[in-house]
Amino acid sequence: MIRLAPLCLCQEESLTMQIRGVKWIAVAIATASITVICATTLHVIGQNKVQTVRLATGSSSGEYYAFGQAIAQVTQRHYPKLNIDVVESSGSAQNMANVDAGIVELAMVQSDTPTQRNVQAVASLYPEMYHFIAGSKSQITSLKDMRGKRIAIMPEGSGSHSLFWPLIAHYGLAPEDITTLPMTATEAYQALEGDRVEALFQVIGLGNEAIGNLLRSGKAKLVPIQQIGSLQLSQPYLETVTIPQGAYDGGKPIPAQDLPAVSVSALLIANQNVEPELIHSITKVLYEHRSELIAINPRTARIQHPEASRNLGFPLHAGASSYHNKDKPSFLIEYAEPIGLLVSVGVLLASSLWQLRQWLLNRQKDRADMYNLEILKLIESVKQSQRVEELETIQDQLLKIFRQVVVDLDEDRISPESFQSFTFPFEVALSSIRHQELLLTNSFVRR
Repeated sequence: MIRLAPLCLCQEESLTMQIRGVKWIAVAIATASITVICATTLHVIGQNKVQTVRLATGSSSGEYYAFGQAIAQVTQRHYPKLNIDVVESSGSAQNMANVDAGIVELAMVQSDTPTQRNVQAVASLYPEMYHFIAGSKSQITSLKDMRGKRIAIMPEGSGSHSLFWPLIAHYGLAPEDITTLPMTATEAYQALEGDRVEALFQVIGLGNEAIGNLLRSGKAKLVPIQQIGSLQLSQPYLETVTIPQGAYDGGKPIPAQDLPAVSVSALLIANQNVEPELIHSITKVLYEHRSELIAINPRTARIQHPEASRNLGFPLHAGASSYHNKDKPSFLIEYAEPIGLLVSVGVLLASSLWQLRQWLLNRQKDRADMYNLEILKLIESVKQSQRVEELETIQDQLLKIFRQVVVDLDEDRISPESFQSFTFPFEVALSSIRHQELLLTNSFVRR
């Protein structure tokens, strides 16, 4: 019995240690379980959380706001957990400052706007052309004729406002040489029609409906931008462009001939701290869901190729970069020799591929030309229409053609350039229908 006592004591101590070990294991398991449950819960909450980002544009009646609304709607359709709140602003300068300060996450600005430290690029959207429009009664035929005249310009803080001053300086004009009247675009159009100003200046996308209405009224005319080469020496962000004959009316046409002009690009920018996944999703919408954007706002057809978004003068956002690099294969370096062999073989086929490419391009152009001819026929039908019911039938045919063109664009049966040329006669046709309907209505009232 005396010999067994130490053995029992040892067994008791061993049992106590085992119990303590089990307790520690139980505590560890419980802690790990709680951690896993918390992490899972947070993950589920994160997956179901709707994230909202603010997109600063311009005035609610302007192109930037409409463009932003299209982006927001299509993004919401494909990414229900991502909400884009489109907000008004006074223009590019304020937008750039607000993105830099984190007041908004996204914004649209003109490419000449000075960049800020916390701002990065997402995409180049479309060109915005200089429009210098003079009253028909004025003696203004070139920009140097502005001396002593009253000129309506866009509000301070807008991109158009900041671009006006270096433009007139190039032609030897100082601010005191002219009378500038800052006002909204709508007020500027009304002032020019009412002869309260001799001209107006605005930087805006080609084919703007309000500009078209102003020019078709017969009270205004487009003035060409001259000395473009020398302008670009002091303002290298300017691009040489042309306002094509008939861009605003194919019947008269307006303008009567191709006019030289310059443009800047409309850019989509973001604060560098915005999550890359959000920017990646928005970038994907811009380039992969373009047909849906066009259905809401036809001007989104001018969203430029992704390559145009790589050289914007300041760095791309990480989310945009990840989208552009998404198709880059990881095995390029590892399999450099086989790829080199394939490239060598590809060179031998270059001539055939080039011919195929030319055939495809010609096919796209022929298809676009076919649609343009159909539009011209409808315009002729509009002129001959004597009843409103006939105009409604023609409008249905016109919209049917537009829907088919959008489908063809999405399926690469016509090119973006061909679609851009299609939008001009399409807008002319719509304007012709509205004009003819007004004439018929007035004629009926007089009876």
